[in-house]
Amino acid sequence: MPSTTVVVVTWRGAAHIIACLDALAAQSRPHRTLVIDNASDDGTAALLAAHPSKPEVLRLRRNTGYAGAIAAALDKVDTPLMAWLNDDAAPAPDWLATCEDTLAKAPLAAAVSARLTLADGTVQSTGVRLTADGHGADLPERAEEVFGFCGGAAVLNVEALRSVGGVPASYFCYYEDTDTAWRLRLAGWDVVGAEAEVTHRHGASTRPGSVQFHLWNERNRLLTLLRCAPREVALRQLLKFAALTAVLPFRAKPKAPNFRPSLRCRVLGAVAARLPRTLLERRAIGRRATLGRGAVWDAWAGN
Repeated sequence: MPSTTVVVVTWRGAAHIIACLDALAAQSRPHRTLVIDNASDDGTAALLAAHPSKPEVLRLRRNTGYAGAIAAALDKVDTPLMAWLNDDAAPAPDWLATCEDTLAKAPLAAAVSARLTLADGTVQSTGVRLTADGHGADLPERAEEVFGFCGGAAVLNVEALRSVGGVPASYFCYYEDTDTAWRLRLAGWDVVGAEAEVTHRHGASTRPGSVQFHLWNERNRLLTLLRCAPREVALRQLLKFAALTAVLPFRAKPKAPNFRPSLRCRVLGAVAARLPRTLLERRAIGRRATLGRGAVWDAWAGN
């Protein structure tokens, strides 16, 4: 029996899903492949059905985003490990073996982050670091231990993942990996990096820098802070975001969408609407934690 279910999330992935499935078929370690199709309407379903590797496919009735699809997949996983893999990522043949072996050598680790490289050879991510203001940022340098994993290509311990509450499905896209890693660390687990190579066509499924990208990114960062960070950190960053939003109309018109007052007001509205639920989730996360929020923040923020 394989140790890992590799979950590939796709939405309108006809242009790149074949390269991903071909790379999975060439893995040196046996595994189960489960593709979550977010209601693609571009012929992706036919390509999945025709692929010689015969992947299992769960087709959702609507697009639930990366977070929603991973959450749906978790209910279907019956292996000890679960890999998260973007449909525009092509792992090297020893990717899964390297990740599994890395976890086996680190009994306190619940997740391992692979090394994602862009087509031009630039290293996109070896994991995620936590910035001084609570952003989850890609770490391009190799590190044996990282704050969090990049959800584009990672392997997780399923029991540990379920024990900390699974995946924040309502995030849709972005920060579902940082939030999950944060909760794992609060529960006493480690996250490690591995020299497991993955080529990534970054942005093939979404448009980084678009209005929608910034809306999800800014909203989910604030929600993650409210769920996981020390209270004073979460409040400080929320107030800072609101204060900057208030003064932006009196400044020159910004070029970046995340500095447009209209977008930031939408973010604040979305956070306010979710606040009661988010505070209940924060309490549940605190009950499961074995480490203090301040201890995790002091150890990783800005480092």
